[in-house]
Amino acid sequence: MTNFETNPDRYAHWKLTFDGAVARLAMNVQEDKPFRDGYRLKLNSYDLGVDIELCDAIERIRFEHPEVNVVVLTSENPRIFCAGANIQMLGSSSHPFKVNFCKYTNETRCSIENASAHSGIKFIAALNGTASGGGYEVAAACDEIYLVDDGNSAVSLPEVPLLGVLPGTGGLTRLVDKRKIRRDLADVFATKAEGLKAKRAKEWGLIDGYFSRSRFDEGIKKRAAELAARPKILNKTGAKGIVLTPIAPSVNADASELKYKHVTLKIDRAQRLAELTIFGPAEMPSTDPAVMRELGAEFWPFRAYREVNDALCRLRHDEETVGLVLLKTRGKIEHLLAGSRALAANRNDWFANEIILFLGRMLRRLDVTGKSFFSIIDEDSACAGSLLEVALAADRIYMKNDAGGKTQLAIGPLSTGLLPMSNGLTRLQSRFLKNPEHAESLAKSLPRMKTSEALAAGLVTFAPDELDWSDEIRLAIEERLSLSPDALTGMEASLRFGGPEAHDSKIYGRLSAWQNWIFTRPNATGKEGALVLFGQPERPKFDWRRT
Repeated sequence: MTNFETNPDRYAHWKLTFDGAVARLAMNVQEDKPFRDGYRLKLNSYDLGVDIELCDAIERIRFEHPEVNVVVLTSENPRIFCAGANIQMLGSSSHPFKVNFCKYTNETRCSIENASAHSGIKFIAALNGTASGGGYEVAAACDEIYLVDDGNSAVSLPEVPLLGVLPGTGGLTRLVDKRKIRRDLADVFATKAEGLKAKRAKEWGLIDGYFSRSRFDEGIKKRAAELAARPKILNKTGAKGIVLTPIAPSVNADASELKYKHVTLKIDRAQRLAELTIFGPAEMPSTDPAVMRELGAEFWPFRAYREVNDALCRLRHDEETVGLVLLKTRGKIEHLLAGSRALAANRNDWFANEIILFLGRMLRRLDVTGKSFFSIIDEDSACAGSLLEVALAADRIYMKNDAGGKTQLAIGPLSTGLLPMSNGLTRLQSRFLKNPEHAESLAKSLPRMKTSEALAAGLVTFAPDELDWSDEIRLAIEERLSLSPDALTGMEASLRFGGPEAHDSKIYGRLSAWQNWIFTRPNATGKEGALVLFGQPERPKFDWRRT
């Protein structure tokens, strides 16, 4: 199974160093250490293994080094920043792998922007050499981009002219939405394989500045110091970092069951079904932020949602045929509500704030995972607070209507806007687009409801009684798993993001949909497609029909 856990001592492709408030994250990809055999990572090109390390580094900066408020992203290679995603890796990968690889790298880029917007950590892309394709997309996720002016180095997005595909990690969206490049200039840039060198790139707004090679290090250091001196979003003076301890699950012989401390993932490959169970805190959580920090990586919401996050990544990359995931919870509603109130009340504490931000990222990862999710709520469930948000992220919610009224759910303060979806809405707002007043009323009153009340409020899809419960769930599972996985993926992605479109939803929705389609087209991945023939003497042959 794919291991999404690592640490700086194990990095093969990145070097992470610290100098007070400034962190330096330098790319130094080892050609002979690809994620899997069959290609070499030349010119600082990256694959999933490189991005797993980058994702880990960003998380560790946020949690282990609260003193950092500037990150310089650069390269140890003196002539190349990054050549982007490795073409041989993409050309030899299955379609699901390509799509999930792009999705994972998108999430890493968006986590950089999330750290800038909500943790006050500014990112400088110090391009000491050419940045092409995904290399420029990594840079575009940063707050500022500086390119070396040496007569050779350039920035480019060559995917359309060279590979017949799109920039896969939000490059086009960031050109026009984030950097606000004129549409005609963005059109030229995205079809100009050789890209633009420093002066023209600055004129067009593709970079924020440039320095000669002799002044490059000095210029970057000065700019990092200026950003480091600005006021912080939260007071982290004297804050001690939280060490991200391993969460490695125990895995049975055929990898059909993974057991974490607070999460269990069971996989029935024959049925193409998975069951993800989250166990709530065993005790009433502390409301004291000092106690939260002392517990650190073992503090329940942080540990539990790191485990859910890992399970989702494994489901995506290792279980391609699993089509439906049943989401279940266990525990006490009182504990979940108390924990949600404690996090919301202590948001001005840097650690509590980072936990909330991490939970938001995990939920957005669930939102864009290409599998069906059914939330199953019975009398033993703890569907409240943050775990209610997990249920609201599902495509359907089934809640048992038991005679004793033991089956309940409860809304907590984390549902009031602290965990937005990629489109900027809360999950309650997204659920009740036609009746925003109802969403607001639920969020204000924070009710605890029995099944009949939850059904009347529109919070659940179906509420079978005790007699029909097992049969209804069984039939729902059988029906879902009989449908076309391609049609379901498209349907779910369309339905999950109603309402306004935002920067992130364009990347996860619009870009993913187009790239998913393009990756299956002969013009890109056929025997004579541009992605397959890249680097070969033969020219690609295109079907010139527009569809």
